[in-house]
Amino acid sequence: MDSTDAVLPVQARSRRALVRLTATASLPGSLLVLLCLGYTGGAALGWGSREVALFMGDFGLAGAALAAALSCLVHGFAVGGPVRGAWLLFGLSSAMVALGNGTWGWYEVVLRAPVPQDSVADFAFLLFAPLAITGLAVLAQRPRKVAGWLCLVLDGWLVAGSLFTLSWSLALGRVAAGEGSDPVKLALGLAYPVLDILLVSLVVGLRFRSRDGNRAAVHTAMVGLAVTVVCDALFTSPEFRSGYHSGELLDAGWFAGSVLLAWAPWSHGRSPSLDHPSAGGLPRRRVASTFSALTPYVAAAVCTAGILYNALGGHFLDRVVLAAAATVGLALIVRQGVMLLDNLSLAQELAHKEAHFRSLVQGSSDVIMIAGATGVLSYVSPAALGVYSRDPEELVGGNLLNLVHPEDVDRVLAEVRRIVARRRVPARRDAEPSARVECRIRSGGGEWLHVESTVNRYRDGLILNSRDVSERVRLQAQLQHNAFHDPLTDLPNRALFAQRVRDALADPADGQVAVLFLDLDGFKAVNDSVGHQVGDELLVQAARRLRGAVRAGDTVARFGGDEFAALVSGRLGRTQVQELAERVRCALSEPYWIGGAELGVAASIGIAFGPRGSAPDLDAAAAGDELMRNADLAMYRAKSEGKGRVVLYSPAMRAELDRRTELEERLRSAVREGGFTLLHQPVVDLATGQVVAVEAQARWRSAQGLLLTPAEFLRTAEQGDAATRFARWMVLEAVAAAARRGAGGLPPVPVTVRLAAARLCAPGMYETVAAALRDSGLPAGQLTVELARTGPDHTADELGRRMAALRRLGVSTAVAGFGAGGGSLGALARLPFDSLKLDRSLVQDLADSALTRALAGHALRLGRDLGVVTVAEGADHPRQVAALQELGCRRAQGLAFAQPLDETRLRRALLRRGYPLPRPLGPLATRRQHLAPDPRSGGRSEAAAGRPGHHHAPLDLPQRHTVGGPAGGPHGETSVPPA
Repeated sequence: MDSTDAVLPVQARSRRALVRLTATASLPGSLLVLLCLGYTGGAALGWGSREVALFMGDFGLAGAALAAALSCLVHGFAVGGPVRGAWLLFGLSSAMVALGNGTWGWYEVVLRAPVPQDSVADFAFLLFAPLAITGLAVLAQRPRKVAGWLCLVLDGWLVAGSLFTLSWSLALGRVAAGEGSDPVKLALGLAYPVLDILLVSLVVGLRFRSRDGNRAAVHTAMVGLAVTVVCDALFTSPEFRSGYHSGELLDAGWFAGSVLLAWAPWSHGRSPSLDHPSAGGLPRRRVASTFSALTPYVAAAVCTAGILYNALGGHFLDRVVLAAAATVGLALIVRQGVMLLDNLSLAQELAHKEAHFRSLVQGSSDVIMIAGATGVLSYVSPAALGVYSRDPEELVGGNLLNLVHPEDVDRVLAEVRRIVARRRVPARRDAEPSARVECRIRSGGGEWLHVESTVNRYRDGLILNSRDVSERVRLQAQLQHNAFHDPLTDLPNRALFAQRVRDALADPADGQVAVLFLDLDGFKAVNDSVGHQVGDELLVQAARRLRGAVRAGDTVARFGGDEFAALVSGRLGRTQVQELAERVRCALSEPYWIGGAELGVAASIGIAFGPRGSAPDLDAAAAGDELMRNADLAMYRAKSEGKGRVVLYSPAMRAELDRRTELEERLRSAVREGGFTLLHQPVVDLATGQVVAVEAQARWRSAQGLLLTPAEFLRTAEQGDAATRFARWMVLEAVAAAARRGAGGLPPVPVTVRLAAARLCAPGMYETVAAALRDSGLPAGQLTVELARTGPDHTADELGRRMAALRRLGVSTAVAGFGAGGGSLGALARLPFDSLKLDRSLVQDLADSALTRALAGHALRLGRDLGVVTVAEGADHPRQVAALQELGCRRAQGLAFAQPLDETRLRRALLRRGYPLPRPLGPLATRRQHLAPDPRSGGRSEAAAGRPGHHHAPLDLPQRHTVGGPAGGPHGETSVPPA
């Protein structure tokens, strides 16, 4: 479709608006035309009687002149600005005409007497022209230069002198000769035509402004005054004046002049849209300047015609005609001289401006080109040599479109057509339409330059101001690329990958769509051991391997860190996609050689398949997001199942995630609403049977009031922040309960709170422990923080700093679950702790399995060698307690002594002297002597006699590596074992 078609609705609306405006304005105009025609017809027919003719010739003209006076006066008071005075003067001049015609009517119609000479009517008619002349002078545009004022005066005299010469030759000479005996009559007889000549001179020789925005009103007023002046000139002729009586055809001219002047303030010209092709019309040619330039010569021609009339007709050339003609000729000569000097000044100014413009164009870094209507270049600025590397003279005469890239020609033509179709804004006549066009232009070296051009209309063609924006285009392309690609590996980022997933799901031609989520196992250890620079190089090599392992049409992206993704689409089955994922895993798991060192990482991959067929456009975004979430879930399942494997997504993973989310919310609600309660299980000294500590264990209070063990419940919600809140609640409740027991007169018994490694390292946990001790007043030595699981090796340093910070606070530390794979011995060596607790899996088979007894013995011997207190968990039977005594275990807890107790039963247990111990088993009974209390150490065994402070105080041995550091933070989980 041509670009000009876009403006057709606007043209249609403009035409409809013009039709409505024309219909509204034409009705009063038609009525005025009918009124003037009716008056002319009546005057031509003599009005039917002498009385009616006198009435219409006097009072009819007076009424029309009065209407004109009232109309101009009302309009003058309504409008503002410099045109107000002109309309008020036009109203006063029409009022004088009304007064003169009314006076004639008073004598002829009312008094039925002839109008006396030198009556009020004569002086009223005489004042019409001066007032109108003054109004025209107010309305005229004033020159800005002295030469303009001089030319205005000379033009006025040329017009007035020429008309005076012609009028004198035709009639005024005879009027002056007939009334030469009476000076008053001579003055009155000559005043009318002279003033009319001056009035016509102003109308013809001057240009008038219309600052009130209604140019048609000014033009209508000019026409009305011109009609009145023509009738006055005819009335001045002796032939007309001698036989004139009211009601004749000449009155119709005066009537029409007054009606036009009355209608002028309220007339509306054609809509401005007529001047624009957007309204369906053609732009009008302005002829005001041409008419003004020809006015002096036309006036001289009129003067010459008057002289020739007298000379060729045999009339006497009196001195008045000769003097007027001579002054007209002299004025024309002087005006020509003034115009010649003014033209010379203008030529110099134009030359100066042209030189200034040429210097600007030639010195501009932009290329300025002028093209004709056919696209042929007529001018090219010298900047083309530097910008396009082409000689401007070689470009002149060629076609502009030959320089444009073939793919951009249609777009350039469309923009040019749009500019040509647009027209000036009506509110701003001097505003030319312009547009910005970007295209590629061939340079002299053969390369394509990106050029931005400002295009404007210039006469019948276009003018283009162009500059090279290739660098900006390259920068924008680079920024666009960076916005959707990873800066390290140059792979697509998450945003671009998500968009391509949505496009693949929305396109039915893509067939099967699958997403692979990849995570590099062990990458963090690489960063920590050899640095981030080597880690970045490993990521670059991994990205290269990933691109090489997938197909050419597949999309590979990096999401950040060590997470990658691949989009696979096409006619592939699930087995083929799994084989592709296995190939990717093997490629990423190969050793990496960086800086002469071999590094190894594995890859955990999750696969999710999109829905069969294409997704609707409205659902493509949601389907793409769900597909990527499913692949992410499968990847995390692969990591949780041992890493370095490929796992296919199944709906059960989503169900499990939803279940964990639900349980986390239930855990959060239980903590918030007080759904948990604390029980305490006594820890018994195996040498004396005394309760030397209690371990706080949480129970979940069900809706029926039963207390349930929340271990499985908490393990399900391990990944949320609800467990961190639960851990903080447990620390606060355990410390507060211990403080209350101490304040109640019970013997001080330390309380143990078990925390998982993630919860102990969670931000804010150290502050929670410190605040609980400070607010409750419990001595720090009465609290033991027990580490439930040490976690992977790379967290041992952080755990060591957290535990060292707690020890500096005065809190004892312990490691639970020893002997069951809770952590490596290397990690255990870096942890500062005061006691070591055997896992219940070793204690349960202790009495029945020699292997278990040997393992437990080695674990207890290691604790003794480290100089820490050994504790056994899960001693539920007396035989297990006896075996622990024989192996040298210091303390134990379990059902053999007591189950977890509520606060009331715990208080009773603390008031008792202790629990009975079982009899020792077999030949190892003598080993109980090792656990006998030493009187010199205040009832404690020899192993603990040398430890300073309370019986949980740490022992700093040389082989122990203690790391200090602050604790903190709000995330993590607490694992609470069942009783």
